[in-house]
Amino acid sequence: MARSGWACREASSLGAPAVLDTVRATLRRHAMLAGGEHVLIAVSGGADSTALLSVLTSLAPAYRLRLSALHVDHRLRADSSRDAEHVRALGARLGVPVDVTAVTVSSRGSLEDAARQARYIALEAHADRIGADRIAVGHTADDQAETVLMRVLEGAGLRGLAGIPPTRGRIIRPLLDLRRGVLEAYLDAVGLGWIEDPTNRDPRFLRNRIRYDVLPLLATAHAGDLPATLARVASEARHAVDTLERMAADALERLATIEGDALVLARSALAALPPLVAADVLRQGAVRLGRRGPLRAWAHRGLRRMLAVPAPRRPFRLGGVTLEVSGDHVRIGVAPPTHVRPRALEVPGVTLLPEIGLRIEARHVAAAGYVLPRDRGCVAFDADDLAMPLHIRGRERGDRFRPFSEPGERRLKTFLIDARVPRWDRDRLPLVEAGREIVWVGGLRRGAQAPVTAATRHIVELTVKSLAD
Repeated sequence: MARSGWACREASSLGAPAVLDTVRATLRRHAMLAGGEHVLIAVSGGADSTALLSVLTSLAPAYRLRLSALHVDHRLRADSSRDAEHVRALGARLGVPVDVTAVTVSSRGSLEDAARQARYIALEAHADRIGADRIAVGHTADDQAETVLMRVLEGAGLRGLAGIPPTRGRIIRPLLDLRRGVLEAYLDAVGLGWIEDPTNRDPRFLRNRIRYDVLPLLATAHAGDLPATLARVASEARHAVDTLERMAADALERLATIEGDALVLARSALAALPPLVAADVLRQGAVRLGRRGPLRAWAHRGLRRMLAVPAPRRPFRLGGVTLEVSGDHVRIGVAPPTHVRPRALEVPGVTLLPEIGLRIEARHVAAAGYVLPRDRGCVAFDADDLAMPLHIRGRERGDRFRPFSEPGERRLKTFLIDARVPRWDRDRLPLVEAGREIVWVGGLRRGAQAPVTAATRHIVELTVKSLAD
């Protein structure tokens, strides 16, 4: 089998037992397996994935593993089906069941990124179907070195320099401490062949140019073991990133308030954190609400912008998750806040507002002996001066409002800003309207219309309550 340049200098330095010992140490150090798991192995048929299948087969009895394999056919070559045949034969030889799935790789953007994304989607879906606890992929120390150098060339930050994580969700990388050449020598020792995918030398892919052109050139000018050096860079960066993420996770638990399908945090509390930690709090909040996969540099810049001064006026979207700033609050939500739908307000009676989780109770009360409510969730009007019927609606562009005990009329938007109502809550406020005037911003402030006075004989009382009460 073909061996590639600089990656093979240590090809004979480890025997098969030492390879297994190295993998055991990696599994233990990163808590990849506890024992008894069902592991789905991604097998392309190349040297790395073939070695992964062989190593895990050897370790399966000790770890009580149930193994399955999946070959993902990207259909980027006319003869790609031959790879699947090879993998099926390999699985039969090692006693591991093999499934094959074909994917369609998007032609938009980077072909390499699109293929990787399609592959991981297929692996996750198949793992769900068969109930696999872990997905094992065959990244090596050489892949780590190539990734770090790619990230350097792309101008990545700390998270980018951390390279390929040993674990991510249920994905594990047991070969990450082994060199590609060592694995090829291991396969020779155990008598297993592999196939070379010609696309792995296609210069259209940046990784291939790094692997076959840039790294060999740098290796000639570097006295030490360059891949090992780059792997150490990744390890140190990964340690820093793990520390950052633990700090951010603790802060998220302390600072976040759950409001329906959203998390809300105080910007002032976030500003008291180191900037990198504060931005990762927002990232982890988005992940908690369903954002999946690694973020590109533009996404990290967007998260940091949420904490800038002045605050951004526009929402920032990460897939199906939206981050928005209003006053001293940041909201992380999976959907825009619901707008109150218009309807008649039953007087007397109960009007349900299920879209915002509230109800408004209305009743007639005699004025004699009545004590005006002090709770903002309850309001009283002079029934004889109140224009009927009453209606409920959400806010609309151009709304104006005459607050009780204030002179004149104001823009409702200005009133809500001054009242420090977050932008995302403004459409959730039930506005009670009488004679085309807003007489109550439900739960917040009554209007100047129909005040209760000493001359009042009959009262209409409105109370807003949660549907859960």
